[in-house]
Amino acid sequence: VATSHPLATQIGLDILKNGGNAIDAAIAANATLGLMEPTGCGIGGDLFAIVWDGKTKKLYGLNASGRSPKNLSIDYFEKMGMTKIPSHGPLPVSVPGAVDGWFELHEKFGSKTMTEILAPAIDYAKNGFPLTELIAWYMSRSVPFFESKGFPNIDDTYKLQNGGKLPKEGEIYKNSYLANTYRKIAANGRDVFYKGEIAKIIVKFIKQQGGFLSAKDFASHKSEWVEPVSINYRGYDVWELPPNGQGIAALQILKILEGYDFSNIEFGSAEHLHLFTEAKKLAFEDRAKFYADTDFVKVPVEKLIPAEYANERRKLIGKRAGKYSAGEISAGETIYMTVADNQGTMVSLIQSNYRGMGSGMAPPKLGFMLQDRGELFSLTRGQANSFEPGKRPFHTIIPAFVTKDGKPFLSFGVMGGDFQPMGHTQIIMNMIDFKMNL
Repeated sequence: VATSHPLATQIGLDILKNGGNAIDAAIAANATLGLMEPTGCGIGGDLFAIVWDGKTKKLYGLNASGRSPKNLSIDYFEKMGMTKIPSHGPLPVSVPGAVDGWFELHEKFGSKTMTEILAPAIDYAKNGFPLTELIAWYMSRSVPFFESKGFPNIDDTYKLQNGGKLPKEGEIYKNSYLANTYRKIAANGRDVFYKGEIAKIIVKFIKQQGGFLSAKDFASHKSEWVEPVSINYRGYDVWELPPNGQGIAALQILKILEGYDFSNIEFGSAEHLHLFTEAKKLAFEDRAKFYADTDFVKVPVEKLIPAEYANERRKLIGKRAGKYSAGEISAGETIYMTVADNQGTMVSLIQSNYRGMGSGMAPPKLGFMLQDRGELFSLTRGQANSFEPGKRPFHTIIPAFVTKDGKPFLSFGVMGGDFQPMGHTQIIMNMIDFKMNL
């Protein structure tokens, strides 16, 4: 089990020791991270996963990202004189997909009950855990920021349960509201979140704040099982999920760079950095132009990732830096985690709220904040990623996987918005081209 928090890793290991499988352990660890690292993830956000199933010896992809409100259109933003969707408040909130993602993974691959899986996170939420250095620092910046905006329930969710103040590093932190929410999810399944009591609380709250998420948006939400896509890089098959995520950008960068012989190029040299940066620029220009929800636009994945297209793009790389016109898209803070079990099943899982803690919208007494992923839509009409009702926004969080000769080689991912396709490329190159160990 590899996660960003030792207690989450320990819980994953405990689940495995007690007869659970990789999926059980991953859900348990992710629920724990939602509690212990609320500055990067939680059940107010979305989830993506790639699973290597030890039984079928096959890869499965899960897109558990949520959609925009069905009764909100680009007209509203134009009427309000907005040229971009705000970072915070009710307008960037899309349906949170993580909980449905857990249940999809669990139904297909899980073995233990959700009551057993969520029990450790519930216990820590109720009784408390020591806050780590980085999360304490992020919270000391984020919580006062949301308070300064006048968003409701911030104090109640993050301070009042802890004697009215934010815990410092090493102090015990509790979230009894989240314990109750997890209990309800464990007992009543995903429907309590999307059709029942929790959905009702969220919808009522968002309406009061001037947002548009409706009961229908929650009730109609579903995750999608998708076929992972791959390229071969010097004998290794690198797998990503198709858009609305940005995973194929890593495949595009790698395919461009495969045309250079890095055995003669020193790691970290001017030449290495130049070629890498130029390949990234080219891939990110395509990202800005094409990547979006495939239910709404035709993303030409089969044109963008093959060698023929990479060969054409490579010709644009000169001796000097080229222009970069794809603009800036995103902010970071995410959790990535991976688990493998003794049956050979491996899960590469990434989960996030966006912009750290999210939108600032904390529904009353539920213990978590909703994501602001809808900020990533474009308000320019006619683009692939233009805002539309019921559409999934362009997404930065991407799990990855590598196979060699049809067998698992590496389950991996990184954190941090725009950096992720670059990070994936660097890890692959560092291991394969520059012979670094894991």
